[in-house]
Amino acid sequence: MLRRLAPFLLFRGLFMTAHPELLTPDEASAMGGRGQLTIIDIRLSVEWERTGLPEGALAISLQDRTLQPRAEFAADVLAALAGDPHRPIALICASGHRSAFAQQLLVESGFTAVYDIGEGMLGGDYGPGWLARALPTEACRL
Repeated sequence: MLRRLAPFLLFRGLFMTAHPELLTPDEASAMGGRGQLTIIDIRLSVEWERTGLPEGALAISLQDRTLQPRAEFAADVLAALAGDPHRPIALICASGHRSAFAQQLLVESGFTAVYDIGEGMLGGDYGPGWLARALPTEACRL
């Protein structure tokens, strides 16, 4: 029996080791609701207007109008966290690709507790996403 489980256990161990900073939308919503982390929606304003934001999330776009990363992104996140780069945050985008990039950028900038909501708002490689899970959203406040 152990021989049959070995590939599964190896895969599970590799997955858990490779993605320890990955949260599901359900986990992020619950943790955000308990005040254990701050959710930051890094999509563009047009995307926020289309779908709303996760309830309680901050809206800090990673990109500018030309779709290039904004030079002031890390500084804006730091300011939103009252200057505390150790405060836990979870990043969300549409499908998990931009949030993974932003996670790495923030870690390289000195942030120490950065999680990625890999499913995104619309679903992606890790699952169906925030909206398909019918998690709470709120209108864009911009």
